[in-house]
Amino acid sequence: MNKSDFYYDLPKEQIAQTPVEPRDSARLLVYDRKTDAVTHRHFYDLPNLLRADDLLVVNNTKVLPARVTGVKVDTGAQISFLLHKRVDKNTWETLCRPAKRAKVGTVLRFAPDMTGVVTAEGEEGARTLRFEYDGVFEEILNRIGEVPLPHYIHKQLKSIDRYQTVYADKVGSSAAPTAGLHFTERLISELKQKGIEFAEVLLHVGLGTFLPVKTDDVENHKMHSEYYCVTDGAAAQINAAKAAGRRVIAVGTTSVRVLESSSTDDGIVHAGSGDTSIFIYPPYKFKAVDGLITNFHLPESTLIMLVSALIGREKTLDLYNTAVAEGYRFFSFGDAMLIVGRI
Repeated sequence: MNKSDFYYDLPKEQIAQTPVEPRDSARLLVYDRKTDAVTHRHFYDLPNLLRADDLLVVNNTKVLPARVTGVKVDTGAQISFLLHKRVDKNTWETLCRPAKRAKVGTVLRFAPDMTGVVTAEGEEGARTLRFEYDGVFEEILNRIGEVPLPHYIHKQLKSIDRYQTVYADKVGSSAAPTAGLHFTERLISELKQKGIEFAEVLLHVGLGTFLPVKTDDVENHKMHSEYYCVTDGAAAQINAAKAAGRRVIAVGTTSVRVLESSSTDDGIVHAGSGDTSIFIYPPYKFKAVDGLITNFHLPESTLIMLVSALIGREKTLDLYNTAVAEGYRFFSFGDAMLIVGRI
């Protein structure tokens, strides 16, 4: 299967530059796999679109101010780093620009109380940084870092909190799990009052989000690993729902990756933590996921490939083309799609 099999035309003006307000007023394309029906609603309609016994699985990661700029101590040149994965207390894997200036041994000053040295080089501008600092790393990072927005967003946010889900809790992501950005506290309360249950899992979104698929043959693409965690309580919630025949609906592709990484072929989700580099594309047999709430993703991305694995490549492209024709807004701050109906 080729990368070009997942291409679609998108007018630039439909790439959302700012989120809608309130959060849950985004449009929602609803696709029922069982009936093949497509309807157009809004995200605030979710309580009327889900069953009373559905289980929504959300990713409670929180975006850190992961973009930092250092000054080379020998030349004064500035280099920008995007922290994407913590190796140990003082060491991070990063993306670096301009990478040619950051050779192994390069020493940089990020703040009066923080320096760093490049200890390893990788492909696509990847660099390993070891920091030395006085005080608490997270406090320094909050002072000097910026929350990174995707490259296709060119407008500044009025509040960076708008790039966090309302249930964000565990700091560690380089990007937000954007399907969850549509939820409000009020909407969550309405859903819970209806009987819909929420289970929280964790996946820290890292480097893979920022790198395009560069191999023509999809099978040759390698995903970067990301940290995930499923607690005993979350696993019990999900398995109880599965055992009762209830639908498990993932909120976002990151939740899908956690569920599919932590489940066995019998559909049982196991508690635990670690790194996952799972790459989901057609044909893939899902073990734990019955439905999906997701945004509209970039052409030829691993995310549109994941959606295609769930509902088929042709149907995915058909729905995307419908969304384009209907004027939906795309990508991180865009509209959403709900996929339900077992087949």
